[in-house]
Amino acid sequence: MATQAVTVARIYLREGEHLLAKLIKLLHDDEKVSGVTVLRGIEGFGPDGKLHQASLMDLSLDLPLIVEFYDTPERVVAILQHLETHMGLSHVVSWPAQGRLHPA
Repeated sequence: MATQAVTVARIYLREGEHLLAKLIKLLHDDEKVSGVTVLRGIEGFGPDGKLHQASLMDLSLDLPLIVEFYDTPERVVAILQHLETHMGLSHVVSWPAQGRLHPA
């Protein structure tokens, strides 16, 4: 199977924002993205500069989350616009890549 041009999108969240379930539902049910990966960070900070970290002394419930998916460049642009409109997500990056897309 040949590769094709895709765009990878990465959305940065925090557990404490309680947006993950809504985001996954939107990507799965509304946008019909073929696959999403969620990564849980052990430490990080965002625009507010507040450090969020896991330690053995306390189990933070406000750790960084990364939601990543890829699709055709056109679909990713449309999906990210939809997410901005419906969820106000602003900490998003994307970049071109090569990949294999499964037929819908």
